[in-house]
Formats: sequence, structure tokens, C-alpha cells
Amino acid sequence: MLVSSKELFKIARKYNFAIPAPNFVDQNSIKAYIEVAEKLDLPIILAYAEAHEDFLSFDEAVYLGKYYGEKAKIPAVLHFDHGTKKELIVRAIDEGFNSVMIDASMDSFEDNVRKTKEIVKYAHLRGVVVEAEIGHVGNSENYRNNDNSASIYTTVEDAKRFVELTDVDSLAISIGTAHGHYKGEPVIDFNRLREIRNAVDIPLVLHGGSSSGDDNLKRCATEGISKINIYTDLVTAACDKVKNTQFNDYYELLCAQREGMKECLEHYYDVFETNKYRTS
Repeated sequence: MLVSSKELFKIARKYNFAIPAPNFVDQNSIKAYIEVAEKLDLPIILAYAEAHEDFLSFDEAVYLGKYYGEKAKIPAVLHFDHGTKKELIVRAIDEGFNSVMIDASMDSFEDNVRKTKEIVKYAHLRGVVVEAEIGHVGNSENYRNNDNSASIYTTVEDAKRFVELTDVDSLAISIGTAHGHYKGEPVIDFNRLREIRNAVDIPLVLHGGSSSGDDNLKRCATEGISKINIYTDLVTAACDKVKNTQFNDYYELLCAQREGMKECLEHYYDVFETNKYRTS
């Protein structure tokens, strides 16, 4: 069933766990994510990223997300991720996404506030929640994105002021992760996480979860992050599974891909301690 992330995040913040937000890029990936969530009887955030339009069109994502999200036997959130184009974010709100992200993190603080406020006003009138980003989560090696910028860490003062000015529902912060693959593990600023967690009263989001290390991610989940985005590790797991599987036809190939993603996502449910949701 499709639900708002608002109540899910309240529970996650109260009981100190994170909900995984894997990006889907086709029917196979979204089915894999829901199968894992249903097996574990835990919520899922089905994220479609603007950057993946070349792989899956916006219209296709709407149909897949609503169809599989509504069919799901567990709480599912349909989230539009890293939206930079206002017209596309508005379409996402109008056409069935119940959560959207406005990413103006590379703009000036003032422009980020202005753009976020516009989206928040439009979304809230329609019952849709909004995520924004302050600071900037950049890209590590081999990440396929036109944005090759480095990370800009989120300051406590900016986070607090941004939340007060925008009335945003959740906030993505930059504390040491990056999108894509790493050489080694990133160094997470857990002191900064704790300070921001204590300074704002809305859920915090971590982007660039892939390859960040299980210990790092578990600490993030239990020390203040309510949603963790995962993508690169999932598609890498799909490729690895195919390499190590004998398959005779296209259907077995798809099955191997799906199994790789499922094993990876189930692992991260454990790392994020999402099973605390059942005891809430």
C-alpha cells in the first residue's frame, strides 16, 4: 500500500533506525525491492531519480511506482529523488508521488531556500511531503552523473536556519558520504550528525549510502539518520550475481539480477536495524 513517509519517519526517529530508499530503474528492480520488504514485513521507500530518466522515463516510473506500490502488502512510499527541474517535481506531485526531493544544494543558501519554499508550499497543499538537501553530497569515482562536484559538509547553523525558513519535512545532510563507488570507506563525521540531529526536529536523510561500510551505516541509522539511499551497491550486486550464475535464457538472467539485488537489500535492512519498526 502506498503511504506517506511522515508517520514512518516519526517511528524511525523515535526508535533509532533507518528505512532503506533504493532507486528503481526498471520493473525487475522495483519487484526485487518489494519482494524483500514483503518477506521481512517492513516498509520500503521506492525512489525514482531524475538522473535516471535516460534509463526509465518519468511516465514509465509513474506507472511502475503506483502499480507496484499500491499492490504492495507493506507500507511503501513513492519518492521522486534528486529533483532539480521545478516542472518535473510539480508533475511528480500531481501524478502520484507522495514524496519529492528538491535538490538545490549546489545553489546559494538563499536560492536553495527560495526554491525549496516554492515546492513545499505547492506540495503541502496536496498532501505530499518534501525532502531537501543542505550542504552537498558529491560523487566518488565511477559514478555516472553529469555532476562531478565534491562534497560540501552541512553546518549545524545552516541546517537549523534552513529548516526554520522552509518548513521542509526531511533534510538530506552531507557528513562524509558520496554517490557511487569509493576507494576504501569514507570517514563519517558522527559528531556533526549528532549536533544536527539535536538542532533540528525533522528526520534526517543520508545520500550516498553504497560502499560506505556496514559499521558506518549502522551508526548513522542508530544515531540520527531516518532514511538511507542505496543504489550503486544494488546494481553491483545484480552484476556480480550474474557473473557467478549459470543461466540458459533471458528469464534466468533476469532472475539472477533480481536475486542479487534482493540479497543486497535484505543485508541493508539488517544493517539499518529497520526491524525495530515491528516493535514500535
